[in-house]
Amino acid sequence: MPSETEWEYSCRAGTQSRYYFGGSESELSEYAWYTENSGRKTHPIRQKKPNSWGIYDMHGNVWEWVQDKWHENYNGSLCDGSAWEEGTSSNRVSRGGSWYCDPDSCRSAARFSRAPESRFANLGFRLVREL
Repeated sequence: MPSETEWEYSCRAGTQSRYYFGGSESELSEYAWYTENSGRKTHPIRQKKPNSWGIYDMHGNVWEWVQDKWHENYNGSLCDGSAWEEGTSSNRVSRGGSWYCDPDSCRSAARFSRAPESRFANLGFRLVREL
């Protein structure tokens, strides 16, 4: 799984806006499955537009686990992009929002704390390959 830093870097694809396509919620349905258009279910990948790096489904569809432990903020985080696995919390981070979420939870910066044993229909993961 990606680190939280790797996930956000890949989602943003060089942008700093609310979503990888800009800041307007009015375009979200072109890029993401979320509460307004999902029919309350997970959809096959690649049905919405990708980000500028060709990566699909970074916003919505399913929350994605990342490797990092949960921390309330980034104070003390690692600067090299690796997963931040130290800390007292057993919870892990999920990113990206899901078909059950409002537009705010689908932002590039949205994150959520989950117990590692969490199992939900709107929770998945993304594998990465080192080059």
